[in-house]
Order: sequence, then structure tokens, then C-alpha cells
Amino acid sequence: MKNQEIAEVFNDIADLLEIKGENPFRIRAYRRAALNIEGLVRNVAETTKDELIKISGIGQDLAGKIEEYVKTGRLQFYEDLKKEVPEGLSLLLSVPSLGPKTAKLLFERLKVKDIGTLEKLAREHKLSGLPGIKEKTEENILKGIEMLKRGIERQPLGKVLPVAKDILQHLKNKAPVKNLSIAGSIRRWKDTIKDIDVLATSQDPKAVMNAFVHLPHVKDILMHGPTKSSVIIHEGLQVDLRVVEEDSFGAALAYFTGSKAHNIRLREMAVKSGLKINEYGIFREKDEKKLGGEKEEDIYRILGLPYIPPELREDSGEIEAAIEGRLPKLVELRDIKGDLHVHSKWSDGSHDFEELIDEAKKRGYEYIAITDHSKGLGIARGLSAERLMEEKKEIDAINKRLKGFRLIVGTEVDIRSSGEIDFPDEILKKMDIVVASIHSGFRQDKEQITKRLVSAIRNPYVSIIAHPTGRLIGERDPYDVDMNEVFKVAKETGTAIEINAYPLRLDLSDIYVKIAREMGVRVVISTDTHVANQFDYMGYGVSIARRGWLEKKDVLNTLSYNLLIKALRKK
Repeated sequence: MKNQEIAEVFNDIADLLEIKGENPFRIRAYRRAALNIEGLVRNVAETTKDELIKISGIGQDLAGKIEEYVKTGRLQFYEDLKKEVPEGLSLLLSVPSLGPKTAKLLFERLKVKDIGTLEKLAREHKLSGLPGIKEKTEENILKGIEMLKRGIERQPLGKVLPVAKDILQHLKNKAPVKNLSIAGSIRRWKDTIKDIDVLATSQDPKAVMNAFVHLPHVKDILMHGPTKSSVIIHEGLQVDLRVVEEDSFGAALAYFTGSKAHNIRLREMAVKSGLKINEYGIFREKDEKKLGGEKEEDIYRILGLPYIPPELREDSGEIEAAIEGRLPKLVELRDIKGDLHVHSKWSDGSHDFEELIDEAKKRGYEYIAITDHSKGLGIARGLSAERLMEEKKEIDAINKRLKGFRLIVGTEVDIRSSGEIDFPDEILKKMDIVVASIHSGFRQDKEQITKRLVSAIRNPYVSIIAHPTGRLIGERDPYDVDMNEVFKVAKETGTAIEINAYPLRLDLSDIYVKIAREMGVRVVISTDTHVANQFDYMGYGVSIARRGWLEKKDVLNTLSYNLLIKALRKK
């Protein structure tokens, strides 16, 4: 997918321009364009220039640059810019949390040109004392280096899944496959991925393997066999393809989906029953008679278990729940009635209300909440109280003529470092929904961050806390916060906590979702949509909810409009 490549190039350009001391508005334009391109569900390679210009933040100039990159695989402006900045300095910019200004300072003052030297100096406390660099800065640099190392091993699901789907589509088009499926941690919807596993059945495995190793994604071929091949793709990931017999496809899918811990538990159960499980099927131990394996359900049925969905297969209690008949009936995408975190052109979104309504209706929604940013987030063109009231007036007018669909009047208010929020209660009480979130001060200590969130939760008009831990997978670790305290107060006050479905956030994590469920905290799943096709990110959010064992009844936006409004007003 070209989206990620172009987004990375534009972010790099912004960094390089910042190092050069260029116009801040120009730098911001590239960052905003990168964010919106990365957020596109559709491949920019299949998007016309006229369609690109309609995307917020993409004008004639940037649309032309995108076209150039799609056609040639490079951008001359970017190549020229890189020549103006020393190579070692560019390398430092790959460290999360190390901004362009700090990188330039380290390069010029201490001649730091590589990550190894940077890590050594930070560990020896030889960076603090430079302008703006304190001991805490050194800690953050070391955390960033550690995150960079982790990123080499594992990549965010949101970056890998589109690539995996594209590989599957190419195989369907080019190879004689019958059954075809992604397996591994992608199928379990883990938030980070180490490699891609693909399973297939075919009457002509050799032809499938030949097609696979010649896919446009392939950078290097590690192994090319008759039924198994492994390659490295341009994104740096290993992809393994296996062609299995049709009567073993289900067993292989279960085996290669994992997790390893879940599979071990199944094998232990099998041994106790005189059975044997492997990727070829499930067998009776005494005479090797094959009892099943064509379908994945065979494995569970023969062990006396109900089918366990892939998202639960982590050996985190799912086997016991299955034995005792208390597996949750997991929430599904079709259960979602609307999106409660959506931005429009009034702040930093790309579309007017009518466009958002049309896209929401295509997904079968009954409502969406317009939650444009408050004044505190100036970079997102946040609204003043007066502008917010103007927006409310326009939404009210639209709702009068809508049938079978509602725009919910809302706002996303910034939780300031002091714990105060942008608007006074007399403004908030006029909203149907208030989403509160942290957008700055991520490095405050645990006590202060927790206090900020709890203060917002206790506000009688705050409905939802959005992206509650502030993480950006592979780019920014969660801030230090006492989530047990957050959940406790959320439960007391009836405040909902958001699963933010934006693929690089997936915040709450599945672990916290499960804790929230156990504590009886209300949860919503929202996309934080800025570009209309980001509504499709809802699937990511639902997958995290499923990994956290949520059922339909646990998720607030599975309610109809009337019941939702009633639930929101209870607080």
C-alpha cells in the first residue's frame, strides 16, 4: 500500500524542514497531509488527482507530489531535501520522542551521528546540561531507542493488515487457490505483528508457490519449496505461505493461528483423551485414525469444546470458560449502531455534515456524534464557545429534516495539564455528548496524569474519555496512568471509556478492555474519524473489544439512538 510509504515520506519532509528552520505552517501542512493519507482506507495509487485534492490538507502541490511518488516510486523534492541535511542527523530522527530540534542540537554540539552513540551518551548522562535537555529527556530518549528496537521486531497491526490483505488479493488473482486465509497473530487481531502467515489449498501447489515468490511485494526470497515458501517483503516483514491438503485445512488454520499457549492447552486436553492434534488433523492415538481436520471447528468439537473465536485464543481463561459453558457471545461489527467520535470541517475533519451522514448511512448506522475539537487544540482549528454554538444550531437544523438518522451534538474537549477542561459547564450542558481527552503533557508523572483524567471523569457533563492512555503504537508509549483508579471513578460516575479504533491507537488495549469489563465500566467503540472512509476502522475497534471479551451489552453504541441518549443522560 502506497499510503504508508507516502505518509512516511511527508513526515520525513516535515522533520527535515523543521531542522532547516522553515515556515511552521509549511511543516504543519506536511504533517497533516501525512496523517490524512495514512488514514485513507483506499489506496492512493488508485485515487485520481481530483479526488486527492478533496482530502483535507491536500492541495494542488501535495496532490502533484503524491502523483509523482505513485508513478515513479520517488519524490525529487524529498531527495533534494535529504542532500541538504547530513545523513547522521536524518538517522537520529528515526528515534521516537526525539524531535528535530533536539536531534540537530545533539548532532551539532556532540557530533552524534548514530543510534549507538546516542544510547551510550544517554546512559552515561552526558546529554543533560545541553539547552532544554534534562535527566528526564535522557530517560525519554532511551525509551524511544527501546521502542525503535521493538519496532524492528514487531509492526503495528494497522500497518500490516492492509499489506496482508493485499497479498491475499494478489494470490486470488494470480494463483489457482481454493481456500485461502491469513493465520497467526493477525487472525487473532494482536495489536503488533512479527510476521505474516498465509494458508492455502490448491490442486496445483507449485503454481501457487511460483505466483507467491513473484508477487510485487517481494523483496527477497528466503525459501521456495513445493508446498511452503518464505519471503521478505518491502515492509521488512517475513511472509510464510503453506499449501496444505483440503482435509487438513481446518487443523492447519487452528494450529498456525495459535497462540502457542492456547495450542499447548488443547494438546494437553487431547492427550488426556487418548487423542493427538497437529497441523494435519486430530487423531485417535491408539490406531492413528484421523477423526477430523477439514474444518477448524472439528478440533474443538472432538475435544468436547464449543468453538473458541481466534481473538480469545491466548490461554487467558478461554479454555476454562469453554469447559464451563461461559464463553462470551462476543460483540460483532454488525452490532454497532453508530460512531460517537467524528470530526467535521468545522475543526480538522475533511467533510461537511452531509458527506459524513451519507458515509455513515452506507454502513447501516442510525447516528453519529459530531465531536469537533475545542479551542485548546489550536493546531486542529478547535472551536470557541461561540463557534460551537453556531455548529450546534446548524446540526439542529439538519436533524429537523433527517429521517431515520440523527446527528448527535457533541464536542471533544481538551483536558488541560491542570485537569480543567476547555469549556465551562454552561456550555457543556447544551451538548448531547461530551468527549474528553488528553492531547498534551504526556510526560507528566503518574499522579498528575491520573488526576487529570479523574477530574474530567467527575465532571457531570463528560460522557466519554477518549484514547485514554495516549499511546501511538510504535511511535509513543502510553503515558503513566493508574487505570484501575480511572476505571473505578468511571464506574462510580457512569462515564464511558473509549476504545479508539484508529489503527495506530487501538486505545484501550485489549488487556485494559478486559479489566474494564470485569469492573463493570461502560465502553464505547469509536473511530475518531477525520476522513470519511475512516469509518471503516470500526472493525479494528471491534476486534480489540472482542479480545477484551466484550459482548454487545457491554458496548454503549450498540444501543439504538433513543436508548443511547437515555443512557448518556443518566450521568
